[in-house]
Amino acid sequence: MLEFDALLGGGIVPGSLVLVGGPPGAGKSTLLLQIAAALASQQGPVVYVCGEESAAQTKLRAERLGAGDELLLFAETDLRAILDALESVGPRALFVDSIQTMALPDVESSAGSVAQVRDCASALMAYAKRTDCATFIVGHVTKDGSIAGPRLLEHLVDTVLYFEGDSGADYRIVRAHKNRFGSVDEICVFAMDERGLHEVRNPSQLFLGRSTSGARPSGSCVTASIVGSRPVLVEIQALVGETSYGTPQRLAANVDRARLAMILAVLERRAGMHLGTHDVYASVAGGLRISEPAADLGIALAIASAFRGLPLPPATVAFGELGLSGEVRAVSQRARRIAEAKKLGFKTIVAPPAPAKGSSDDAVAVRDIASAIAEVLG
Repeated sequence: MLEFDALLGGGIVPGSLVLVGGPPGAGKSTLLLQIAAALASQQGPVVYVCGEESAAQTKLRAERLGAGDELLLFAETDLRAILDALESVGPRALFVDSIQTMALPDVESSAGSVAQVRDCASALMAYAKRTDCATFIVGHVTKDGSIAGPRLLEHLVDTVLYFEGDSGADYRIVRAHKNRFGSVDEICVFAMDERGLHEVRNPSQLFLGRSTSGARPSGSCVTASIVGSRPVLVEIQALVGETSYGTPQRLAANVDRARLAMILAVLERRAGMHLGTHDVYASVAGGLRISEPAADLGIALAIASAFRGLPLPPATVAFGELGLSGEVRAVSQRARRIAEAKKLGFKTIVAPPAPAKGSSDDAVAVRDIASAIAEVLG
């Protein structure tokens, strides 16, 4: 899995401890079972500890995913017995599903308690570092979406991977929230079907959802974002309507709400759009959360397009940070954003002026939000 290797920072590091979290049904066990099967067929003994299912149930799922007979299954929840058995096997990789089902007999509490999760994770970390065995553990999540157990669990491991997005959709987004061997906020996109998870090599095409050259409806703008270390094109959607209540609604999905409020204030003050009596809804299509300031211009143009009822010109991409005075400020990795947009067939790229004098990259330079709106909406 090349995309998964890039997510980890170049591949699986021997002796590392990786925590994989996510909501129920997201595909945590499926992903790790596929990785375990691939490693077992290529690099030697790999042990998959199934604490939530029986060995027979895990074997049936592994066969459905195309796993061979090289993968070793161990249905056990006593971590001391597991570590003792591993001494004779000497696996190259260990997968534990899940850490909340493991228990040490010398810890006086039930499996899943704070003490058991902490001590089991520490024992697995010590084993991984001593034997150079790459170890993956599955972590449950609480109602608020955080990984269950003590915060020490996330501090202890080398890498934290988390499933994002709607678990009912046909694709899964895995993001690196912590990585001692690579960059954080790196993502890997998988498509889900009955045969398991399959890597999506071009996530931009997936998040755009429609042809790059076709006309988009009003309230839609494509922006070029940097997610981890890769440029990704996403579609910003906005809806503006007159409020039916005393206080207008401001709702954001996969967009920072505080940043949306700032953008609305800039549009009212610097672009003359009277949005105080209108409900405003903004969303990133596809379920990917965008938090970097470079998406400001795309969000602002999507709102302006929805407010005026005019679509942006076809094949248009916009990116840039908005200042409180209305200026469009430069953002990092400008060339990579433009290259990704051109690769996918976008012709018009609205961006802040190039920082270097004399440089030209075919982008339409806009210095403030008013000139950007005039450029794309007239």
